[in-house]
Amino acid sequence: MTEPAQSAPATDASLLDAVREQAHAGLPATIADLSRLVRIPSVSWPAFDQSQVQRSAEAVVELATSTGLFDDVRIVRSAESGGADDADSATGEPSLGQPAVLATRGARDGRPTVMLYAHHDVQPQGDDALWETPPFEPTLRGERLYGRGAADDKAGVVTHIAALRVLRAVLGDDPDLGIVLFVEGEEEAGSRSFATFLREQHDALAADVIIVADSDNWSTEVPAITATLRGNVTFKLTVSTLEHASHSGMFGGAAPDAMIPMARLLASFHAPDGQPAVEGLRSYDGPVPERSTDQLAAEAAFLPGVQPVGTGPVLGRMWYQPSITVTGMDIPSVANASNTLLPTVSARVSVRVAPGQSAREAFDAIDRHVRSNVPFGAHVTISDLDTGDGFLVDTRGWAVQEARTAMREGWGAEPVEQGIGGSIPFVSDLAQQFPDAQILITGVEDPDTRAHSPNESLHLGVLHRGITAEAILLVRLALRDQG
Repeated sequence: MTEPAQSAPATDASLLDAVREQAHAGLPATIADLSRLVRIPSVSWPAFDQSQVQRSAEAVVELATSTGLFDDVRIVRSAESGGADDADSATGEPSLGQPAVLATRGARDGRPTVMLYAHHDVQPQGDDALWETPPFEPTLRGERLYGRGAADDKAGVVTHIAALRVLRAVLGDDPDLGIVLFVEGEEEAGSRSFATFLREQHDALAADVIIVADSDNWSTEVPAITATLRGNVTFKLTVSTLEHASHSGMFGGAAPDAMIPMARLLASFHAPDGQPAVEGLRSYDGPVPERSTDQLAAEAAFLPGVQPVGTGPVLGRMWYQPSITVTGMDIPSVANASNTLLPTVSARVSVRVAPGQSAREAFDAIDRHVRSNVPFGAHVTISDLDTGDGFLVDTRGWAVQEARTAMREGWGAEPVEQGIGGSIPFVSDLAQQFPDAQILITGVEDPDTRAHSPNESLHLGVLHRGITAEAILLVRLALRDQG
């Protein structure tokens, strides 16, 4: 992690008052906009109703248009970037990604251009029984709005929209700031058309500053600028031992059930202390703030007596070390279990890769480990591979200085530079396509958000402060002379 940047000079007091007033006045409309988006089950995974993703994109178009700032607002779908394997089986043409929203206005009088990124697709709700309120019915309890996508990342969408409305209210109908609003529709499904989209829309997307509103904050009271991201490798691992299922009583003890090599293979991924045990997976060396294991246990909801895994500082394990998680398995349920030896077992494996190591290098290490540790001559295949590189953000530029001032003035607290254990792989794609752009990774989530989990929620105080800070930043950029 780089040394924290210094803040830029304070915002003019009258402008600051105007921004705060408009952000506060617009909050009820923003919560209503967010609630409408949450009611659309825009799950971008192939097994779900894809018409809902289109419906969600159309709702975002309406919001973007309502700001009155853009010269052009449209829905764009690009071909997936996976090559021939992603071609439509009926036509042979490349499969199209999910609908993204692209809205643009040109800069005037030498002012910079800012790209505002968020995504409107969401994770599946999972088991409805684990939700305390319906996942796609936004529900206010205390200071938190519950619902799938309420935080990740439809809150990012409405934060951008609300900040743009404040910008227009404070500076008038035609501010000089160039603006690109890019709201993706498949981030939760791996962003497979993202690279193609960036190439096809390169000129429209070009910006001096890129604000990615898809991250966390230090707490509900302290904002954060994300400075490091882990990469990711996910794949389906299939182990097969038999041509068909056989009676467990007649052949058990001699014939290899596929679950036995699968269990041993998955267990080989970790050392006894829970540290990843795959040779070739590397860690990153960087300083981290202190966080106790008690705080970790509270935030991650440990059951009584459960101990943490891994070694080293808690945040170092989460930000700078690799991790390996089995996120799903294809096996008979307990209710449907029969007394047979399983011929084939599949698992979904998610590997978080330390910043500084490429996802391809990490996958090669995992692949070597799998091939070297399969017992009993079991047959192994790896499929449905997705990879994304981590990222180290350069936080020394002028845009970070502007953001630090805007966050301090919008939140009333000094922002923290933090790492994130999760992955936003497309950030490395953005940096590759726009090497001169300064990237700011922000967001309106907090440690209690439970993104991707049942009972996901958004703290409305964080939303308010996040909108205020982004609006301050946009006003500052609109008044900044690039010359």
